[in-house]
Amino acid sequence: MDERVRTVRVGGVADVRMVRADKLNAIDRAMFTALMEAGVALAQDRTLRAVVVSGEGAAFCSGLDIPSLMAGGDSGPSLLARTGDSPANFAQRCAWVWQEVPVPVIAAVHGVAYGGGFQIAMGADIRFVAPDARLSLREVHWGLIPDVAVTQTLRHVVRHDIAKELTFTARVVSGTDAHALGLATHVSDAPHADAMALAQEIAARSPDAVRAAKQLWNQALDGSIEDGLRLETKLQRAVMGKPNQLEAVKAGLEKREPKFSDPE
Repeated sequence: MDERVRTVRVGGVADVRMVRADKLNAIDRAMFTALMEAGVALAQDRTLRAVVVSGEGAAFCSGLDIPSLMAGGDSGPSLLARTGDSPANFAQRCAWVWQEVPVPVIAAVHGVAYGGGFQIAMGADIRFVAPDARLSLREVHWGLIPDVAVTQTLRHVVRHDIAKELTFTARVVSGTDAHALGLATHVSDAPHADAMALAQEIAARSPDAVRAAKQLWNQALDGSIEDGLRLETKLQRAVMGKPNQLEAVKAGLEKREPKFSDPE
């Protein structure tokens, strides 16, 4: 089986690329598996500081490889089967796994991000999108609903009515329009380079604080006010006075680069 995902480490940053350029990185069963396995492996890596997800060639990801998936012919799990301890099923995991990774994940989007590709991008915490990129929540075009975890990601990215319109119409939007709608964090002529630069900036911060901050925002979105305030207190107690927090203060006062330890 040809390689589907390649991960290269640049210091504390994992540069994760879909590498099926001849098919515009379309998602077949092997791509589902490779994305899931890459995310699961990175989630266990205590030296990891940030992740950038992108696609090789002319596109981020053109969505499902429908002919391949319809052909079947293998003994792998159903696309709708649950996987391990994750709440996501096999298909959903390729996008949801980036929320399970405890460090910030940045998507660098160029070319097309259709259907499942759109949903993988929404699984990231931050998105750099080329102005001429084309994004579409494409499933209704094929008589389907979007089901690669987008209900649990897009609702925190754009207003509910915008999410519905994009779903009902399968409308294609440019990177510039995506930014106006809130789908893109930044419009960039060089999304991968800019994503890597931001990842390196994040990697220079205390890993304890950054991991706690991702957990804080992810959990605070769905709880009550009391839950959110209690979570702030709990996570602050977990980092306050610890070696990395003290090193951040000391380095700041001494006007030098901090030297952080890997999280325990």
